[in-house]
Amino acid sequence: MDIFKKLDTSKTDLGKYREIVHGYMTFPELEGEIDPIMTFNGKEVLTWSINNYLGLANNPEVREADAKGAADFGMAYPMGARMMSGETKFHQELEQKLADFVQKESGFLLNYGYQGMVSIIDALVDRKDVIVYDSDSHACILDGCRLHMGKRFVFKHNDMESFDKQLAHATKYVEGTGGGILVITEGVFGMEGDLGSLKEITDFKDKYEFRLLVDDAHGFGTMGETGRGAGEHFGVQDKIDVYFGTFAKAMAGIGAFVACDTEIINYLQYNLRSQIFAKSLPMPMVKGALKRLELLETKSELRENLWSVVKALQKGLVDNGFDIGVTESPVTPVFFNGEEESVIALTRDLRENYGIFCSAVVYPVIPKGKVMLRLIPTASHTLEHVDRTIKAFSEIAVKLKTKFYKK
Repeated sequence: MDIFKKLDTSKTDLGKYREIVHGYMTFPELEGEIDPIMTFNGKEVLTWSINNYLGLANNPEVREADAKGAADFGMAYPMGARMMSGETKFHQELEQKLADFVQKESGFLLNYGYQGMVSIIDALVDRKDVIVYDSDSHACILDGCRLHMGKRFVFKHNDMESFDKQLAHATKYVEGTGGGILVITEGVFGMEGDLGSLKEITDFKDKYEFRLLVDDAHGFGTMGETGRGAGEHFGVQDKIDVYFGTFAKAMAGIGAFVACDTEIINYLQYNLRSQIFAKSLPMPMVKGALKRLELLETKSELRENLWSVVKALQKGLVDNGFDIGVTESPVTPVFFNGEEESVIALTRDLRENYGIFCSAVVYPVIPKGKVMLRLIPTASHTLEHVDRTIKAFSEIAVKLKTKFYKK
């Protein structure tokens, strides 16, 4: 059989909606400067869908650093993979500064967060080892686990009774294989904004032997007193064995990093296939990331601005009767009762008639009969943006209740 005949888009979870949502709900084109106000479908919209937590995407110092990096080195430099011909002192400088910031001995740059996490998991475990991971883990973690040729156990999201049970199974299993246990969770779960149970998980180190890998993509730069992430927020940064962060959220860039003990970094440098066989991170991105990290460390007002918007938005939503779940981070989900078929009409109404652009999420990500609008506040948003959004949401809530969108 020709394998292409099996590639029917309509049979996939997302692909079945392609004909009615492509270019609007999926693959939408936002134009203009990266800012709360952008252009979509020919109209200005207030957007809550940009991962630009600290507002660095349009920061003049950042843009100058990006431009100077491109002017000085071009987009091609350095050519080749780090191991072969792509090493520079600037890559090394960025790695050490990132490691110092998250209070680890050493760091290693990754071209992308997704491929980096997949490759980290692949490198850290072999067929004798067991992975124990949270059921709500990001797709990059799930794909990394799928590559694992050994055993893996999943515990219910942030459920410590389930975690204890799976750790017990894992411990018994490795007693027979002679392997070890890698626990994987997230600092901030990016869909609903709740935090990983890092304090509780690390407490289990007194009972079981395991190493902890934390994906802190949404926590790096936003959580904790100084922005060092969810580990700092809970006071357990020193108990995270392998810390993973990306540039795509708080630093509004491309790339990622892993930080841990120097011995483990030395091992990863020679075993991360996604880096060994990939071109080195281009110099403009490295130089730009150095400037972003500098601002993240020295401009605490950026994080303060972010949290003033977050608190105003989340308090305003709750005070007006909206369900925002259990978020403890800037990620702000808003849950409505509504049918799946209402989502496209609701989203179109928000974008075309209220000028508000945000992401809509339905089953199977959330339970049937629910609609979730996901808002990502940034330091660039204002309290006027918050008020405007809450007013619009109040009106669409009435429309949902009266089945307006289903009609």
